[in-house]
Amino acid sequence: MPVSTCVFDAYGTLFDVAAAARAASAEPGFEVLADIWPRLAADWRDKQLQYTWLRAVTGEHVDFWSVTQDGLDWAMEAGGLDDRELRERLLALYWELPAYAEVPAMLAAIKEQGRSTAILSNGSPDMLQAAVDSAGIAGMLDVVLSVEEVGVFKPSPQVYGLVEQHLGSTPAHTLFVSANGWDAACGQAFGFPTVWINRLGVPIDRLPERPAHVMADLTGVPDLAERL
Repeated sequence: MPVSTCVFDAYGTLFDVAAAARAASAEPGFEVLADIWPRLAADWRDKQLQYTWLRAVTGEHVDFWSVTQDGLDWAMEAGGLDDRELRERLLALYWELPAYAEVPAMLAAIKEQGRSTAILSNGSPDMLQAAVDSAGIAGMLDVVLSVEEVGVFKPSPQVYGLVEQHLGSTPAHTLFVSANGWDAACGQAFGFPTVWINRLGVPIDRLPERPAHVMADLTGVPDLAERL
């Protein structure tokens, strides 16, 4: 069936989640990060995601900003970092995450094809709006959808159901794109044709469903949408 809508995860898919730690490491006063920022960024992201899953399972929902702070606190302690000023700077930078280089042209190409575009993210609405505005891509998106509307994180089917509710696009007509392998797999199980953006070349997750397509970056998404 032809694709009428392209829906994107936000963090790690459109926006570079490692950018906050990388940028801070280059700022005066935070030289301690010079050699360890990649590990800090990876630990921060891993814990952030783990806390969303645990809260979804236990039913103890908080917004994404809370799990983002909790994940950073764990990562800083694991790295032996006890610096409140550094913590506040890293959190501030998270509100200004840049988009990956190919994102503006990719979104523009999809819009030129006449397709709808959307974000579907664990992020809270204010965080997502800040990221979209900072990256300058607001005009290329029809809607930005947050899990806060249903009060549970991905991969709950309630989250994926927001696409049809807001855009009227059935799963079969919606291309879902995520840099999280588990997200792409669960979206596939929901009924979306999905793309996993595997920037790091890691193995595929062992889950009941697998993404229909795998790409190294977002460049090929418009061409794929044309072919489906």
